[in-house]
Amino acid sequence: MPKTRRDRLTVGTMCVGLGLTVIAMIVPYLDRGLLADHVRDGYPTYSQTRVDSAVSTYLILLTVVGALGVVAWLGTIWAVRAGKRWARPTATVMFLLGATIALTGLLTKDTSGDIGLAPALGWAGTAPVLVGLLAVALMWRSPRRA
Repeated sequence: MPKTRRDRLTVGTMCVGLGLTVIAMIVPYLDRGLLADHVRDGYPTYSQTRVDSAVSTYLILLTVVGALGVVAWLGTIWAVRAGKRWARPTATVMFLLGATIALTGLLTKDTSGDIGLAPALGWAGTAPVLVGLLAVALMWRSPRRA
């Protein structure tokens, strides 16, 4: 169990990030039309079969990235709760990886010249990263345990 108020706040913040990661992973499944419309806009000559294939590929990719994010959050939460000395640098690396992945999804253009991922989904993927930034800042501000 976290020993200080700041540790409890950090773990709580990380739990929010975990929840946002799960939500960001589920959202594309709730509105597959958002992805389909985005692919169709970028590639108007694609048949419905090719659009469906692209949507399925995106869903698999987003699910894998989301699952890796969930594992990263759970591992980092455990490390903070257990008071592991390596929790701070590990959380920082996880944040940097998450930020890189989120920005890649948000900014990378595909062969159509448009952003590859539907912008709404790209922005949804940045929400856990912002919470991660807060969690890392809280961790580095808290006094290091002996």
